[in-house]
Amino acid sequence: MNAEEAKAYSSQSKPFSRFAQAEKDKTPSVFFKSHMLEISNEQITAWEMFKNVKVKVIHETTSWVDHLIAFLPIIILIAFFWFMMSRQSGGGKGMFSFGKSQAKQLVQNGKNKTTFRDVAGCDEAKQDLEELVLFLKDPKKYDALGGRIPKGALLVGPPGTGKTLLARAVAGEAGVPFFSMSGSDFVEMFVGVGASRVRDLFETGKKNAPCILFIDEIDAVGRQRGAGLGGGHDEREQTLNQLLVEMDGFSSNEGVILIAATNRPDVLDKALLRPGRFDRQIVVGLPDLKGREEILRVHLRKRKVPLASDVDVKSIAKGTPGLAGADLENLVNEAALLAARFDNSTVTMLDFEEARDKLSMGSERRTLLMSEEEKRNTAYHEAGHALMNLLCKHADPLHKITIIPRGNALGITMSLPERDQVSYSKEYAEERIMIMMSGRLAEMIFFNHQSTGASNDIMRATELARKMITEWGFDENIGPVCYSRTDGEIFLGREINKPKEMSEKMAEQIDDAINNLIFRLNQKARELLEENKDKLKALAESLIEHEVLDREEIDRVMKGEVLESTKKSRQYQSLSEKMERRKKENTPPPDPGDSEEESLKQETPPKDESENDPKNV
Repeated sequence: MNAEEAKAYSSQSKPFSRFAQAEKDKTPSVFFKSHMLEISNEQITAWEMFKNVKVKVIHETTSWVDHLIAFLPIIILIAFFWFMMSRQSGGGKGMFSFGKSQAKQLVQNGKNKTTFRDVAGCDEAKQDLEELVLFLKDPKKYDALGGRIPKGALLVGPPGTGKTLLARAVAGEAGVPFFSMSGSDFVEMFVGVGASRVRDLFETGKKNAPCILFIDEIDAVGRQRGAGLGGGHDEREQTLNQLLVEMDGFSSNEGVILIAATNRPDVLDKALLRPGRFDRQIVVGLPDLKGREEILRVHLRKRKVPLASDVDVKSIAKGTPGLAGADLENLVNEAALLAARFDNSTVTMLDFEEARDKLSMGSERRTLLMSEEEKRNTAYHEAGHALMNLLCKHADPLHKITIIPRGNALGITMSLPERDQVSYSKEYAEERIMIMMSGRLAEMIFFNHQSTGASNDIMRATELARKMITEWGFDENIGPVCYSRTDGEIFLGREINKPKEMSEKMAEQIDDAINNLIFRLNQKARELLEENKDKLKALAESLIEHEVLDREEIDRVMKGEVLESTKKSRQYQSLSEKMERRKKENTPPPDPGDSEEESLKQETPPKDESENDPKNV
């Protein structure tokens, strides 16, 4: 817009004050022309049409299902948190209670209470634990003499010897809170849980002091640190470090006694075994003859087993050397089950002997099909073992021979020591090798062939010969030097790479000494069998006929007597034969009203003893 147009525009309209001032000052100004929006008649008409229209808003209602679906995720989330918090407050194993101890308080009352009267066969271990109980009951007696209560006791021994039973007896006798847990309960899937549970365990002990904490199978968490395949830094080691601090650290745990049990003390960390943590290491070993008799009487009393008049508990204990308390408890149970299977009112000596054979040799497998040739080979093989056992002066007394398959063996020659042996002489070990090799030699003498049945005998003879040379110093050339390392496997916390312990020359000498020992004893055993070939044949043929021979029958065969071809001459009968005989004896008499055919079905078995011959079974 130029100046003339602006002047014309100002003449047509009323000027603003600033325009007048600008005109007065004769100052040129720039003006812009603008236009207002024009409203067409059509728009005005439409507005007039809708101006008086009444609008009514209606809200559409939805069903309760739609509301529930909308709030369902929130409801589920609230319910989940409520459930987790309720489990945590109730003492459950919720997601927020991983660091809590899993120890359970053992409450014993009434019939379930275990006392030292229920423990037998480990008098020394029981005496050491009785002192802990007396200290908890009367601590002033020991404080007056300057004694302090042991902080911990470690129960060490083979499996089944009664370590956990002793701990339960301590809980029943002490009269103080008793908390127990397993060594594997400390470690979980989260890092730091093990150490947290150790702290919580001892905090629980302090709140309930005086009390006893029991950790079973402590080797699961107390294994030696810094060795093995697990490396030197893992969750288990952190748990062990916390356990060491809690047992003997800066904080005091007065009145809290820790009892632990393990059957592998050789893999435990040395810091865990030192005095101040485990002040006492209590050995719970295998029971001797007197201990086995006491254990048997305890289980017979607790189970209230009705015994027959022929049962001699001392004889049973004498025939079970090397068995632990758990094995003896199983023996009593098996004998009771056998008696119940035959509907007997009492448990007889025969039931105990059958149960012992089942535990030591395995169950009979009469369904295993064997050819006549295999049966004859097995009979001569076992007869070779038995005859050599009789010819050796230092061997254990022979007990029984059987060619009935038991367990994984086709035949078994069983011998029982007269007493508990804690050491072995050189003569005894050599005769053991001769007995092992005699089964193979008997087959070679009579059949002039070899079989795979002697594989286990050869393996055990070689293992025994290697121990005689490398561990026991029975060879004059090698001398009393140990060339065998027995530190254990690497997964138990030992070294991965074992250092070389001998030169190549010494290794060759050891191999030669083992071979010479086995060859010499093998030749000696062959000469003895050749000299007694007739006795070997008589024993084998009797074994083929009767399948099972006890010591009395073996002695009769050695004297040249002929055994009767009846089952009555055998003291021991197979379980299947006894069950069949019991079924026949319990067959009811025929009903007079039955037909002749039914009477024949229920007829009692004939008295012909030839049917009882083992060859016809």
